[in-house]
Amino acid sequence: MLQLVVESAKINPPLSPPPRPCVSAYFRDVKKRTHEVEGNNPTWNETLIWHLWDRPLQNDSFLQIILRDLGSTKKDRFIGLATVMLQPLVKKPSEVLFVKDLTLLNHLMMSTDCTVTLQVALMRNQDIEKIGDGDLLGLSTRETARQELMVPSYTMPVALSTKPQHFQVRVKVFEGRQLMGNNIKPVVKVVIGGYQHNTRIKMGNNPFFNEIFFQNFHEVPAKFFDETILIQVMNSTLMRFNAEIGRFQTDIGFIYHSPGHTLMRKWLGLCQPNEPNNGVRGYLKVTICVLGVGDQALVDQKPPYAADDTTTKIFKSTVVPINMAYLQFFIYCAEDLHLKKHHLVSPMLEVELIGEKLKTNVLSQTENPIWNQILTFQIQLPCLSSYIKFRILDCPKNSCRDEIGTVSLFLNQISSTGAEIEGPYSGFLPSFGPSFLILHGGKKAPFRIQEEGTNISSSVKDGLAYRGRVFLELFTHVSSHQEFKRDLSSQVTSVERHQNRKKYGLCVIFLSCTMMPDFKDLIQFEVSIGHYGNKMDLSYKPLVSTTQCSPVIYDGNIYHYVPWYNSKPVVAVTSFWEDSSFRMNCLNLLYFTRDRLKANLDTLKSIRNPRDPALLPQWEKLLKELVEDCKHPLPCMTDKLKATDLDKKRWQLRSRLLQELAQKAKQVKPRNMVATVEDWLYRLNAVLPEPQMTLPDVMIWLMSKEQRVAYAQVPAHSILFSPTGALHSGRFCGKIQTLLLQYPEGEGQKDTLPAHLRVCMWLGNVTDSKDLQLLRQGEVVVYAETYENQAKYKDQWGQQGLYRCPNFSDVMGHKALPKEDFHVPQGWHWQGKWTVEPQRRLLLNIDINKSQVLEEVYENQWRDTAGAWVPAAIPNTDVNGDPVEARENFKCPQGWHVKENWVVELNHAVDDEGWEYGVGIEPSGLPQVWNSVEKTYYSCRRRRWVRLRCRNHGKLSLEQETLSFLQLHHPSQAEEEEGWEYGTFGSKFHLNPQPQSRFRRRCWRRRLALNRDKGIAPIFLLEGSMSLDLKEQARKEENRRLTQGPDKTIRSYWRPAPEDIHPYDLPFIYCIFNRPHYYQLFCYIYQARNIMSYQFQTSQVLFIRLVFLNYSQCTQALRSSAAPTWAQTLIFQHLLLYEDPEDTKASPPLVVLELWQQDSQGKETLWGRSMWSPVVWLDVQNRILPPLRWHPLVKLPGEEECEILVSCELILETESLKERPPILSVPWKNGVYTLPKSIQPTLKKMAVEILTWGLRNMKRVRSPQLLVECLEESLQTEPIRDFQTNPNFTQSVLFLTLFMPMEDVYAPSLTLKVVDNQDFGRQTVVGQANINSLQPYFCDPWADDYVPPQLPMLSVKKYQKLLDYLYEKFWLSPSKTQDEYHHEVDWWSKLFWATGDVKSLQYKYKDYHTLKVYDCELEAVPAFKGLQDFCETFKLYQEEPKLDSPVVGEFKCDPYVILKLGQTKMGNRDKYHPNTLDPIFGIMFELSCIIPLEKDLEIQLYDFDLFSPDDKIGTTVIDLENRLLSGFGARCGLSKSYCQSGPFRWRDQMTPSFLLERHAKQKGLPPPLFSPEEDTVFYNGKNFKLQSFEPTPPTLHYLGPKKERLALYLLHTQGLVPEHVETRTLYSDSQPGIDQGKVQMWVDIFPKKLGPPGPPVNIRPRKPRRYELRCIIWKTAQVDLRRTLTSGISDIYVKGWMVGLEKDMQKTDIHYYSLTGESTFNWRFIFSMDYLAAEHMCVQSQKEYIWSLDPTVIKFPARLIIQIWDNNVFSTDDFLGVLELDLFDMPLPARHASKCSIRMMETDSKWPYFLQYKHFSLFKKKTVTGWWPSQVLDGGKWRMSGKVKMTLEILSEKEALIRPAGRGQSEPNQYPTLHPPLRPNTMFLLRSPITIFCRIFWKRYHFKIIIAIIILFLALMLFNFIYSTPNYLAMSWIKPKLRLNAPIKISTNIINQPNLSNVHSPILTSQHLNLNPTIDHELKHLQGPMNHLQDIFPELPAPRD
Repeated sequence: MLQLVVESAKINPPLSPPPRPCVSAYFRDVKKRTHEVEGNNPTWNETLIWHLWDRPLQNDSFLQIILRDLGSTKKDRFIGLATVMLQPLVKKPSEVLFVKDLTLLNHLMMSTDCTVTLQVALMRNQDIEKIGDGDLLGLSTRETARQELMVPSYTMPVALSTKPQHFQVRVKVFEGRQLMGNNIKPVVKVVIGGYQHNTRIKMGNNPFFNEIFFQNFHEVPAKFFDETILIQVMNSTLMRFNAEIGRFQTDIGFIYHSPGHTLMRKWLGLCQPNEPNNGVRGYLKVTICVLGVGDQALVDQKPPYAADDTTTKIFKSTVVPINMAYLQFFIYCAEDLHLKKHHLVSPMLEVELIGEKLKTNVLSQTENPIWNQILTFQIQLPCLSSYIKFRILDCPKNSCRDEIGTVSLFLNQISSTGAEIEGPYSGFLPSFGPSFLILHGGKKAPFRIQEEGTNISSSVKDGLAYRGRVFLELFTHVSSHQEFKRDLSSQVTSVERHQNRKKYGLCVIFLSCTMMPDFKDLIQFEVSIGHYGNKMDLSYKPLVSTTQCSPVIYDGNIYHYVPWYNSKPVVAVTSFWEDSSFRMNCLNLLYFTRDRLKANLDTLKSIRNPRDPALLPQWEKLLKELVEDCKHPLPCMTDKLKATDLDKKRWQLRSRLLQELAQKAKQVKPRNMVATVEDWLYRLNAVLPEPQMTLPDVMIWLMSKEQRVAYAQVPAHSILFSPTGALHSGRFCGKIQTLLLQYPEGEGQKDTLPAHLRVCMWLGNVTDSKDLQLLRQGEVVVYAETYENQAKYKDQWGQQGLYRCPNFSDVMGHKALPKEDFHVPQGWHWQGKWTVEPQRRLLLNIDINKSQVLEEVYENQWRDTAGAWVPAAIPNTDVNGDPVEARENFKCPQGWHVKENWVVELNHAVDDEGWEYGVGIEPSGLPQVWNSVEKTYYSCRRRRWVRLRCRNHGKLSLEQETLSFLQLHHPSQAEEEEGWEYGTFGSKFHLNPQPQSRFRRRCWRRRLALNRDKGIAPIFLLEGSMSLDLKEQARKEENRRLTQGPDKTIRSYWRPAPEDIHPYDLPFIYCIFNRPHYYQLFCYIYQARNIMSYQFQTSQVLFIRLVFLNYSQCTQALRSSAAPTWAQTLIFQHLLLYEDPEDTKASPPLVVLELWQQDSQGKETLWGRSMWSPVVWLDVQNRILPPLRWHPLVKLPGEEECEILVSCELILETESLKERPPILSVPWKNGVYTLPKSIQPTLKKMAVEILTWGLRNMKRVRSPQLLVECLEESLQTEPIRDFQTNPNFTQSVLFLTLFMPMEDVYAPSLTLKVVDNQDFGRQTVVGQANINSLQPYFCDPWADDYVPPQLPMLSVKKYQKLLDYLYEKFWLSPSKTQDEYHHEVDWWSKLFWATGDVKSLQYKYKDYHTLKVYDCELEAVPAFKGLQDFCETFKLYQEEPKLDSPVVGEFKCDPYVILKLGQTKMGNRDKYHPNTLDPIFGIMFELSCIIPLEKDLEIQLYDFDLFSPDDKIGTTVIDLENRLLSGFGARCGLSKSYCQSGPFRWRDQMTPSFLLERHAKQKGLPPPLFSPEEDTVFYNGKNFKLQSFEPTPPTLHYLGPKKERLALYLLHTQGLVPEHVETRTLYSDSQPGIDQGKVQMWVDIFPKKLGPPGPPVNIRPRKPRRYELRCIIWKTAQVDLRRTLTSGISDIYVKGWMVGLEKDMQKTDIHYYSLTGESTFNWRFIFSMDYLAAEHMCVQSQKEYIWSLDPTVIKFPARLIIQIWDNNVFSTDDFLGVLELDLFDMPLPARHASKCSIRMMETDSKWPYFLQYKHFSLFKKKTVTGWWPSQVLDGGKWRMSGKVKMTLEILSEKEALIRPAGRGQSEPNQYPTLHPPLRPNTMFLLRSPITIFCRIFWKRYHFKIIIAIIILFLALMLFNFIYSTPNYLAMSWIKPKLRLNAPIKISTNIINQPNLSNVHSPILTSQHLNLNPTIDHELKHLQGPMNHLQDIFPELPAPRD
């Protein structure tokens, strides 16, 4: 384990305002960081830990340290970086590496004055065991930024949107290395989201591409992130089916959530998914970048082909290591797969991972398929994907068209690398189940801001409708696929225990439904969990899952509500699910910990004043509660039978995290509280999601006309009950919660919420519901309900005339519900008889809460036969033509009075009597169009009579009148006689009959009671229908249908029940509250801020509407301003709530505050809405006024419009309250209640002084002026009369005096508005800017160190003579030194020195001539404060920014540059750079301008098009005025040295000494005083000596005098802008906010007052030099020969070419009949190339295609490829080997062939550096001769296949002309002369049989033949020994005597033959022995070996002569 202790840092020069720095440290691409500390000398003393696992430290291991300022903007955060080499720890692991005051480097890798102090230590396991929980260095540990995990890291959720957004994907392919294959021609195919791009075809195994591809998208983010990026490397010489070398694939979302949205210069391992055992097939170096709006692309300063890339240790990629893993999915079964009504699906499961899809079999006609299949994915670790996607498709007849449901499994939830824990925790591989995954489909949810740390809701991506579940299991193993096998049948048996079901009960009490739009029809709510409770699904038992239908009534303001009052509807749903209580208990305990921590953090954030005395107590409370919560043990998973492996692993992970947080909470100090707690909260949120959630979410649907309108989604675990305790139960289990209903995506009104619903929910095992008591008050009752219907037929009420409407039905008249068909459910009995109870809630008048009503009656007439107007048949109607009472019969209801009697309406298109005319059209008889002029053919006319009636202001309030009508608290003694309601279906019913009433009904109800206690809640026993048996019910329905006839076309008022509705009779459940409670609500509204107002008319006003349940009030209206101050208290008295006060205090209703704007026409527009809970006081004695807090006003999710300062309290009305009402403490002033003084901010008189400089870039304005608003005060400048000539204000200073709050938290904002004065006195706001806080601008003019701001001075009268002298001396008369100077360097050398290019030209004086390269705009550099140190620029925003149409497609261009400054335009369209995305312009523009009239320099890049108009690529704008006025000297960057001659001459108008004097004057300092010797200066109260800057005098003679050098040194210490190159981002209007590329440039501004500018800098691009490479192929050796049984001869030749110059491929002649692999050629290759030495690249300009207009400039490395081939006559030539040499970095050749080995070509040697093979550059060595090895791919590995001897020589173009040579052996054959090689005549040798034998057998099997001969000889010797042994033994044991029949005479020749000399041996052997016959006969007995002669004849006579 590696530990880094970050102690402190020093930031110099100090930054102002004080920065908030943090240190980020990178080790092996794993990032960790400290927390934020404010100040320029921060101290952290924090420990960062990296686990080494099985990868110990190497000699080249290092730490990278980056210091950032988190207080600045994102692109300004970088301060400096440094690298710490860890080699000392490798040598001495037990020591601690102390690094004190480590100097940091800037973007240009130049040293800065910033330092950091660190300590690094290496801990072993035994050290950790000794220390325990402590640290090695005794310091506390903390980690904020996590490492990149094996799976995608836990990234903070980004605010996505459902609207399409602009995105851009960039893929740059640099090069490939070690691609598998022989003689390949690779091409890279890049597929970005379905759009394919191809690189150029290259040759060789290490191709260089350097190509970039762009793809633009305009897509919804969630969908865009699902797209994939596929990178394939193909061999273009093969057929497509086997051409793939390897591939890499990832999804776009993974790249976007990577650091910087980029994978920068990463080597990717290429694999073949279909061949998992092949391993890595090569490497590809790429950069992948995904940019959204506002994202900045990372700047890559390195050249495309860097020398350090040749070290192949980078191939061990940290992004894609070579670890291969196998994901095995055991797909068991699925259930409840529903798609359509009466349709059985044929399901098939599809699993998708990074674009690869696997599918199961299709099972036909089943909703519960059983697959029992295994799907296996091969992946790389880490897996570059965020999730695994599952889809179940309906595939009838194998055509998969419909999607049943989808679900995604996030990889970061099912795996871990241990980075979540700082201790030694190793994490785990992906694992899942066996468990269910819940499928969703159908309508999707709109996007909403998710709770912090949670993933995107599944309903956003998968849908809202429950579509079933799939049961599966996931295993991951790293071993090979064949080694890891599981028996599927045993798995199926073992997982059955996970499918055991238990009965669950869900109870929901609906308390209120408010803030609804006007629903014209009755509404009801449906509650479902899965398919249970879904009334559209006929597959399940009917349940009481819907509420009774209710009307929606007006609340007296703008909203509506449901009038439930004391009778709250209840639903009860039973369902069957697996027992996962052990999992849910753990999850709820974590949520409890997280929620308490988040609530305490929110309270901590609300305390914005660090000096607030409540801060420390709140901090201590947070720590105490966190420690308490973390000590609660999580339910153990290890002993649970049903717990899966993932349960156990996540339990271990979560337990360790809680222990770690508890330890940190004990040790933390009260510093950076918010950042610390946010880190803890972040880490908690990372482990919260539960992937194995088997319980579906509870869905609550708002239904109207049997259609689902809006919904609320409640996670099941949040309401789940646990018998183990409240901590393990859901946070809302049995508690009241407020649900904000939403419309499904694409439905409903924009910017409106369907309803605010308050409910109390409970979910749990029914066995735990025995004592279920959700609320402290309320009685649960159950009623059966039916409606008796009658129609009026011939003025008689009866059943005649009902047509198809049943006599007894439901409330909608759809279903027949006779009383006799009701049967009590099992376990219940009737309590009482059927009684009539009018449902007064259904009869409430829509005007019940209105204060005035406009009544109308239309008088109708038609023409009679005589043409006269007479009353119509229906003389009085409404606007739709329906009959109404005559206006004379209209009675004024009780409690109302008529303000104006009936009058004719004349305010629309009518004649002077109010008539409008038309032609009646049947069947309605109403005209389609009414006209105000009478014509003869018009047949009817009408006029409108209206009257206004108003409510009496009596004793009863509106609500009391409603309660009186409902007879809730004071029921009337005499009930209506019959209880009839009159009306028609589809319209309003009334208690009293109306003239148009033709229908009536009454409600019959009967109560049910439970028989006996069954141990569970009674409401969960109401399962099934109360009607007859289902079969009998169906038979009755069929009989009723037959009796009514077959005609189905009859239309009437009553419609039959839809087919998708249950024909079941279900009771209704209510919770009755008999005791109401009354409250008072006090809302204290002070002020709003940051309101963007774009209208200047004073008629527009702002007001606040406060909504609390069904009550609402409005504040007074104020004139529109950026910070309106109401200072008003809204008081609600006698508010009615029915639940128990304790329940109300625990979960109070939300207060909704809305900001509205009203225009002069009375139209109201919603600007923002805020919701929060009020403070509840049940005892007024303990009441404390709640302090004011800022609450955001949000119009749309994620869009914070403004803030409002407000607080709210809810007080229970008690007896003690009546004695001292709280309203008495609220002051009354000017007709409104103001704020109590105790909570009002303390005001102090302050002055705001504003220096107004001018307006810039204002288009289409005539006479603008500036309006400054702060609180209620405002000031304005005089209008600028001639804006086009002088855009500056005539009045420079605005002085505003006002009373401002002393507390920083209440500080108001300052609003700047630009108002244009137009003709006819019109004033329009053309732009606005808000300054949120005035705190950074606060100053004390009476302070001792106060320096007033001074205007910039450009006057140079005093120094004019000096300037003239300098001009004549330096610029007009060039020095002779310049002519004598040898230009070995140029400006590009400075650029390469600055970028740290190790290959740049080495120059011993380069430290004198460096510049800085900023990877951002100069304004974005933190040290320069945006160049607004003198005058700050505020951007003015318009009301509706208009975006151009989206551009989707790829991006290739022929760029050129256009400059615009005012009316001046420069640039040349003809000088475009064809076919490039990385152009090098190297051009300088010089132009004159007048500032500020021409202050914005616009740099445009265009794409040249021959026929169509040129496309604008992007634009960047530079504010020249800010640079000129800035005190940082941005006018002209300071050079590093003051050179009077040479290529780096001083280019400023003023000398350094003059610049120093001018700078001192700007800072209010005395001028510098130089000594007579000019080597010392007195500046700013200190003496500075030149010797301190130059310890040794410089040897350069052109550096200028001492005075200027010393002044320049001092200027560099003042934080001025140095000589630089800035990187500016290009933006385009076609894709607003998307980075379109970068342009590197700089701007110098030379005021003409200061004299002519210096000499221009030459930045013309370097031109490549022509080189000639001469390669002489001498010979080859040990080349692999293509041999068969009959031939082993190769006809060898050598082929060579330069990379990128494949067309100039050259071949040697053929060496025929090579028998040994040796061949000689003496052949010369000559290659010409244009080489750019500064970049080490070759440059070639050529046309890609014949039809190309312009050549394309291609850069590629100088790389020589040599191939050895075997020539074949009748077949293709055979490839024998390849050699690739990089001319800039090539291995030294071997002198002899025997010393040539493949080790020479190793780039990733395991040997130490001093033993590694040496490399050199041919451009330096010029010529070299020796042996190099060739390689061939054999069995997936590279081996040596031969050796080649070459001479390589590089010559410049001039040298090549002096020493000419020809190709091959052609003339001129010289330098050296190449003679034809002497090759042996192998054809003669082949005619000899011995030669053929040796050629065929000996050469191939010589080793085996020798071994066989040796073995055969040894075998013969062994056989001889075994054969002779018995004879020897017999002779030695028995020793028989020799018996002879006759004397034997033996010739002396024979006897003496062994004694003869060798010289005579041939003679003797050739003689003919003349022996006697006797002797011959006797010799027949002497058969035996000759070596036994002496044993047979021991005494032979001596030989005779």
